[in-house]
Amino acid sequence: MKSTLNTRIVLLWLLLALLLLTACGGHNWNNPYALEDRAKNILYTVFTERPKHLDPVQSYSSNEIQFTAQIYEPPLQYHYLKRPYALVSATAKEIPTVKYFDAQGNQLPDDARAYDIAYSVYEISIRPGILFQPHPAFASDAQGNGLFHDLNQQELASIHKLSDFPQTGTRELVADDYVYQIKRLAHPKLHSPIYGLMADYIAGLREYAEVLKQVEQNRPKEKMFLDLRDYPLAGVQVVDRYTYRITVIGKYPQFVYWLAMPFFAPIPWEADRFYSQQGLIQKNITLDWYPVGTGPYMLTENDPNLRMVLEKNPNFHDEYYPSDGTPEDEENGLLADAGEKLPFIDKIVFVREKESIPRWNKFLQGYYDASGIGSDSFDQAIQLVGQGEAMVTEAMTEQGIRLETAVAASTYYMGFNMLDPLVGGVDEKSRESARKLRQAISIAIDYEEFISIFANGRGMPAQSPISPGIAGYREGEEGINPVVYDWVNGQPRRKSIQTARALLAEAGYPDGIDQRTGAPLILYFDVTARSAEDRSRLDWVRKQFQKLNIQLVVRSTDYNRFQDKIRKGNAQIFEWGWNADYPDAENFLFLLYGPQRKVGNNGENAANYYNAEYDLLFEQMKNMENGPERQLIIDRMVEILRFDAPWLWGYHPKDYGLYHSWYQNVKSNRISNNNLKYFKIDAELRAQKRKEWNEPVLWPIALILAALAISFVPAITAFRRHESGTAVHAAS
Repeated sequence: MKSTLNTRIVLLWLLLALLLLTACGGHNWNNPYALEDRAKNILYTVFTERPKHLDPVQSYSSNEIQFTAQIYEPPLQYHYLKRPYALVSATAKEIPTVKYFDAQGNQLPDDARAYDIAYSVYEISIRPGILFQPHPAFASDAQGNGLFHDLNQQELASIHKLSDFPQTGTRELVADDYVYQIKRLAHPKLHSPIYGLMADYIAGLREYAEVLKQVEQNRPKEKMFLDLRDYPLAGVQVVDRYTYRITVIGKYPQFVYWLAMPFFAPIPWEADRFYSQQGLIQKNITLDWYPVGTGPYMLTENDPNLRMVLEKNPNFHDEYYPSDGTPEDEENGLLADAGEKLPFIDKIVFVREKESIPRWNKFLQGYYDASGIGSDSFDQAIQLVGQGEAMVTEAMTEQGIRLETAVAASTYYMGFNMLDPLVGGVDEKSRESARKLRQAISIAIDYEEFISIFANGRGMPAQSPISPGIAGYREGEEGINPVVYDWVNGQPRRKSIQTARALLAEAGYPDGIDQRTGAPLILYFDVTARSAEDRSRLDWVRKQFQKLNIQLVVRSTDYNRFQDKIRKGNAQIFEWGWNADYPDAENFLFLLYGPQRKVGNNGENAANYYNAEYDLLFEQMKNMENGPERQLIIDRMVEILRFDAPWLWGYHPKDYGLYHSWYQNVKSNRISNNNLKYFKIDAELRAQKRKEWNEPVLWPIALILAALAISFVPAITAFRRHESGTAVHAAS
């Protein structure tokens, strides 16, 4: 009897172990997502910084545009596959043509000289039948009045997020929606980052801002909604239901690129009216939190500390995957879906991951579909072969992971504040000394080494502000910076440190000593740095200056304080970067245009650089079409910059992205941001691979349970022996 009981107990424990072994069914225990989503058409990706603005009038950072570009549709967009980058229509019927007029209103020929052109007129016609996403702002009663435009306290009590509204509606996109958004650029409460620039170009925009400012000052405080339809803007007019016209001051060929940015996407007045209610603002139900667009996706979940979710817009109009591209696109399988309706993916889940290691591990487990490559995982992912060509490692290849690379339309640089007496100069003699000092430092700081150490080779040393792939960029020997490099055996070679020391001596600082005072030369470097990697990088920068026996004092601060110092001109040397808004040299060269200086003008010229010849050439170049004549002007501007050296030109980063085999139609495109609609996911393959890569190893648990079961047998035997003995004793 005892043996039978013991056997039963052991069998019970073994059965429990068996249940544990089979409990996972078809679901991996470490899967962070819902079981019912296992084979759904969902893209899983990450974001690291919470977006601050999702209202297109204010949003201007890369962590925001990854959302806004999928939701809003400006009239134009970039062709996904073509290189060089080419504009195509989005909601517009075609690329708008421009007409030129003189000051008297007479139309000029297309080849008119820039200084004869008083106004350029762009007429944009959009396609009919495009609908906005479902949204409560469009819900209306039988009379056409908005159901939720005047909510009372009782109605607001049950509203905590946008999805709490019981009804939604939609309507057709019309020209007035685009005009309404352009007017919002001048709204006194919205502070659009491009207002200053656009006020220089869009006719009447500056005056319009003054009108709105006066209206705001005289408006009753309880009246929250400023209906911009009541105030006409001279330079932007509705022609008919589907056509509007923008008048630009002078000639500004780059304006057409702005028509591909969310700043010029449509905003319906109903959304502005809906979100202006104080009760909703207090609940953070605003356009900055819940966008309203016509794009392929709509934001259905916004928890910027945890996750954000985009879902397919059920009202999205017909748009199709491109059927042409570059010659290699067909070979790379990028035209397999030519002519197929977009978007391919139903839902995109963005998970906030602050730490690189868990992000990387989840990618390897298949729980993120793509990944960047941090310095701590670079060697695990990438191997360099041949002439430094990057390839994925064998382990990555076995998992079907592929690498996509492209030089970004970006630049990272170290700038000198030209208002600083030491590095900028205050008179002719001191400016000459400061220039040679800057040139010496430009040679001494070895960006080839920097890229190798801190970017794992992911970049190329910059020769000017202009990024590769942008019209105006020069390749090869004619593209090198002769102040810093020599051309040797078909390659640029950085000049020797002896050359830098000679320049330093000519500047008045032989061996890093100020010959006027006999004191060591001390320079100050303002940065935003916090991490251990930042400290290593700053130590490296100090060592670069030490080559010239220059003492570098690093002044690290938070980003807001850093921006304030740059704005006030209180920095001496600083580091910064720029991502191109559009693929034109003007978008880089304006960063050193005198009237764009930070101090006094709050522009983008953080170095506060001024050169009269450069500014005149910029004003001539910016209004020209691309061609040989414009290229010669750009060449001269770049020559001036290299000689004056207001920046250490730094480097252009190279984007490295890793993608699983189930992630398709991927081609790096940093100018275009609305790319998610082109991507495709093979959800069945992903589910299969996740199962293979994440099978739980449970036999050790079963073994432990079995051992525990067996270990209980002596105790149970002893207990039963004790019980039997007690019973016998009682009977006697």
